[in-house]
Amino acid sequence: MQVCNAVAVASLLNATLVIPRFLFSNVWKDPSQFGDIYQEEYFIKTLKDEINIVKDLPPHLKSLDFKEIGSLITDADISKEATPVEYIKKVLPLLLKNGVVHFLGYGNRLGFDPLPSELQRLRCKCNYHALKFVPKIQETGSLLIRRIRKYDGPRNKLDKELLGSFITDRLNAPLVDREPLKYIALHMRFEIDMVAYSLCEFGGGQVENTELQTYREIHFPLLIQRLKMSKPVSAEELRRSGRCPLTPEEAALVLAGLGFTSETYIYLAGSQIYGGKSRMQPLTNLYPHVITKEDLLSPSELAPFKNFSSQLAALDFIACATADVFAITDSGSQLSSLVSGFRTYYGGGHAPTLRPSKKRLAEILSRNHTINWNDFEGRVTKMITGAQSVRLRGWGRSIYRQPRCPECMCRFQ
Repeated sequence: MQVCNAVAVASLLNATLVIPRFLFSNVWKDPSQFGDIYQEEYFIKTLKDEINIVKDLPPHLKSLDFKEIGSLITDADISKEATPVEYIKKVLPLLLKNGVVHFLGYGNRLGFDPLPSELQRLRCKCNYHALKFVPKIQETGSLLIRRIRKYDGPRNKLDKELLGSFITDRLNAPLVDREPLKYIALHMRFEIDMVAYSLCEFGGGQVENTELQTYREIHFPLLIQRLKMSKPVSAEELRRSGRCPLTPEEAALVLAGLGFTSETYIYLAGSQIYGGKSRMQPLTNLYPHVITKEDLLSPSELAPFKNFSSQLAALDFIACATADVFAITDSGSQLSSLVSGFRTYYGGGHAPTLRPSKKRLAEILSRNHTINWNDFEGRVTKMITGAQSVRLRGWGRSIYRQPRCPECMCRFQ
């Protein structure tokens, strides 16, 4: 989504955009760049009528020391969710003076409202039309969903948009004489970074607390500093306020409360679940047909993606976006947000996303000693159906997560 924000800012400033470079994360340790994930030429061609995009800076600009000339712009220089006026006042003068500006660590630096409709339209065109996965990802992604469904061939527009020709004629495989297997994709956001950052407790006692604290000190030093200067919040209050990630056990309870039986096939997206098999056991006991990309693809098929977490996430994106139902445990995660927006944009109203409210679920589960199953089912169903109602994008809401607005869906579909 930050790529599309950068496209909008370049258009606002009437500037040429250099294809973004991704910063290396000490947590994920993934050296992938834009061209390892998305088709560069397609990206440039799709947006050529709105903005000029190049792959690299010309030599006379590349040799400049951006910090020395005052053209290095960090997140500290631009407000989070900044308005166009701020870019015009702060960035445009530097661009006109030096001929170039370098945004370093460009995250959430362009607001959604108020914004000219043409910039909103451009962000949508970028996000839903200009970003196509490279053939390597499309081909393996098509193989992945073929094996999940036990079915060859495209089913809908989502398939075609994500996988192109790889879903229609790969190896000229004939359609099998059966319906595709239906499945839920579950983005189980319960990796160690999420668990540690939440500051919540999950029943692992002192061993778990020590392990998570050590992780915080290594990977989240700014969080540690902030905690030292703030009033502590109890684990119970964190859970009541909906700030704790759902555990696999809680995810299983929600799915069961919605009526999904033990025969349901679940594609599990995401990285390693914190706590491993023992933490997953409540989910897998109730739903034995839980599958991952590692179950469906051979080591040799996954080898080109080893140590590239963003490319592995692209495979999860494909499996989640093309699922019959997409269920998320954290509506704030980037993958969940982008997948749900993509399903809204291309799903034609037939690609539901299940979004439990962590706060409401915590309140329901707090009565687990007294609530009966029928009451639990009713309250969970009400919680989910309330989030399912069709709404236009609200003021200030992400256009990538909620694309229902005139500037977006009415201009390209």
